[in-house]
Amino acid sequence: MLAVATGTVLSLWRYPVKSMGGERLGSTRVDAAGIAGDRAHALTREHKGQTKPLTAREAPGMLAWRASYPFAPDYWVNPAAVPAATLHGPDGNSLRWGDPRLRARLEEDLGREVGFSREPDGTLHDLPRTMLVTTEASRAALEAEIGEPVDVRRFRPNVHLDLDADAWEELTWEGGQIAFAAGVRLELLHPCVRCVIPTIEPGTRRKWPALLKHLAREHETCFGINARVTQGGRLEAGEAAAVAAPGRVSAARF
Repeated sequence: MLAVATGTVLSLWRYPVKSMGGERLGSTRVDAAGIAGDRAHALTREHKGQTKPLTAREAPGMLAWRASYPFAPDYWVNPAAVPAATLHGPDGNSLRWGDPRLRARLEEDLGREVGFSREPDGTLHDLPRTMLVTTEASRAALEAEIGEPVDVRRFRPNVHLDLDADAWEELTWEGGQIAFAAGVRLELLHPCVRCVIPTIEPGTRRKWPALLKHLAREHETCFGINARVTQGGRLEAGEAAAVAAPGRVSAARF
């Protein structure tokens, strides 16, 4: 592969419950549905007679909650193997998905009725069966531009890379590929257009509307790039990665 950028996996993230805080990973399996167990659970709401996933756009308090798995899900072979997530509330208490006390606790904290859904095949993503890739160069550049600390967790990436590319360069990589040393391959789809969710600070619920206004004014409201797995396997934090420009051959040598 003729690489346009090389580097390493700085961090990996999984979000067991859609629109809640997630967990940082040392390694994870990935397949055509993305990272194992990512967004396999969702709170739901009723809207015009339909049941839809509830997100932090409608209930910003969701971002003060965090979800994790009691053991690593691995649906590389069997999607039904994804375990029930554990939810950690802003009060420090934890409840397992399916605990009869969880609904009352969530409704009290969020101020609205909620339902529950589990879909372990990755279809609860806004873009089904995708992953989000971000770069440290762009995070640091955004922080410098706006003059305040920017926590990458605001953007809910799955793979955060430290590359020798310029800031924002990943927004030009549509149609390219990322190859990882252990064999995983991602196809880069298109830049991720951001909604209001990154303006809500994870954990505290503090709102920062200037962040989205800055992204809209300077970067077409984009941060990160969406990707699809074309070759599954195991991803490791610290693993070498190489990005190929659109139209280049996909074989990589590490």
